[in-house]
Amino acid sequence: MYIHLKIIGVLLTLLAFLHIGFSKYFNWKEELSTLSLINQQMMKVHTFFIAFVVFLIGVLCFTLTEEIIETNLGRKIAFGLSLFWFVRLVFQLFVYSPMLWKGKIFETIMHVLFTLFWVYLSVVFFIIYLN
Repeated sequence: MYIHLKIIGVLLTLLAFLHIGFSKYFNWKEELSTLSLINQQMMKVHTFFIAFVVFLIGVLCFTLTEEIIETNLGRKIAFGLSLFWFVRLVFQLFVYSPMLWKGKIFETIMHVLFTLFWVYLSVVFFIIYLN
């Protein structure tokens, strides 16, 4: 499990930094222009804090691997992270519309990769909790 937490730490850190390009990739300048100022800013602020939390989880996994695996508190944190990523998986499968990815090669690949990633995170953290 040690190597899995190190891998997760790196991947979550990379995912956090990917958020930097969201505004440009999703064309938020144009897309959000029809929203009120508060809604525009909430999208940007929430995206920042999601990225920040994902980054912190990544750093936690990479730097405190032994503590997460070997301590009672660490296993409880792993249980919470397992639930968090499992709920994210449920949203991936049942909240996002398939119209966003079906028939689109890149989007389908991303949908499958992120589905597998959320499964991986959920399972690794749950196994740590159980041990």
